[in-house]
Amino acid sequence: MNASDLQDLMGWLIEGARSAPTPVDLLRQTCERLVAGGVPLWRAGAFVRTPHPDVFGRSFIWREGGEVQVNTADFDFPDSPQFINSPLAIVFREEREVRYRLDDPDSRRFPFFDDVRAEGATDYIALPMVFTEGPAQASSWTTRAPGGFTDAQLGALRAIAAPFARLGEIFALRRTAAVLLDTYVGNQAGERILAGQIRRGHAESMQAAIWLSDLRGFTALSDRLSPQVIVEILNQYFDCQVPAIRKHGGEILKFMGDGLLAVFPISEDDGNSNGQPKQVCARVLEAAREARAGVDAMHYLSRDAVERFRFGVALHIGGVLFGNIGGSNRLDFTCIGPAVNLAARLEKIAGRLHRTVVASAAFAEACACDWTDLGEFPIAGFSRAQRVFGLADETSLQG
Repeated sequence: MNASDLQDLMGWLIEGARSAPTPVDLLRQTCERLVAGGVPLWRAGAFVRTPHPDVFGRSFIWREGGEVQVNTADFDFPDSPQFINSPLAIVFREEREVRYRLDDPDSRRFPFFDDVRAEGATDYIALPMVFTEGPAQASSWTTRAPGGFTDAQLGALRAIAAPFARLGEIFALRRTAAVLLDTYVGNQAGERILAGQIRRGHAESMQAAIWLSDLRGFTALSDRLSPQVIVEILNQYFDCQVPAIRKHGGEILKFMGDGLLAVFPISEDDGNSNGQPKQVCARVLEAAREARAGVDAMHYLSRDAVERFRFGVALHIGGVLFGNIGGSNRLDFTCIGPAVNLAARLEKIAGRLHRTVVASAAFAEACACDWTDLGEFPIAGFSRAQRVFGLADETSLQG
């Protein structure tokens, strides 16, 4: 790679690679610029660990003539033979460069090289991506050129390592912020916070189907079992609900002990039928049925017996205020309003009636289903009694 092309690539990276708005674009365009400058790349990868409750890290793999492939690794991956016996393990562990010509007999100790050697690879270099803080990440660069990389080509790869890592860190930090906000406050709330909606009192009105649930007998359960066991049970219990809610378009807003508050936004009249009340409520009810089946099947083996579980969920539809609420330096992104209050009261009625799923009249009207009219009930804080509906297939659960 001549000095002029290398200088142009370095300048593009140092100035922020503005034509590459994503990490996929960054890797692809960097590789294309290297190839155009005479570096005979065949394959390149970037490997970044990320703070995530379920994901150890992500890999980005570019191949000549192909698209960048993005993969994730779980927390078992660092202990897997695939990783332990790879050259990248050395980069992550020792934060140093690893270079092998693939005709070197010593390269045979890495099974990964057998795979790429079979595809014609001749040379490989892995470089640490040193971030400003935390452990190093890694990049790798492979060629199929006869004789491997030249010294000048290796020098170019080493020269771009620092600015390439700096941009990688920026993308990683952005993703970390988005992932943590999505994990702890929910996707829509996280997007709003990242967009700058962070002032206390900033809130927006929206129409939504509301889901409020809790675990039956939780107080007695907590009295009998250890806190560690209770945490395990709660995680299993929420795993019965969260995937179903998210699958059907819901946003988890809050976990309150054994309680869960979620909303399913209803779009304005924009021609998208999937966002209209009937369609949204149908998806909410389907999520409730899936969660009910999951909790029914759930069990936990304690010292004395096999614990079985039941829960209740109240479904309502109405207007909510969605935004920043709290003290001056400790805010929560949540929703409030009479519709949320009514859902909370209905959930208590579900417990009294030994029902799993109950719905308000507004929800039952919007969602065609075989509902059973459970009667009118006075609701604390509301001037009028509210009619409550239950699923017909739960009749036998009354008592």
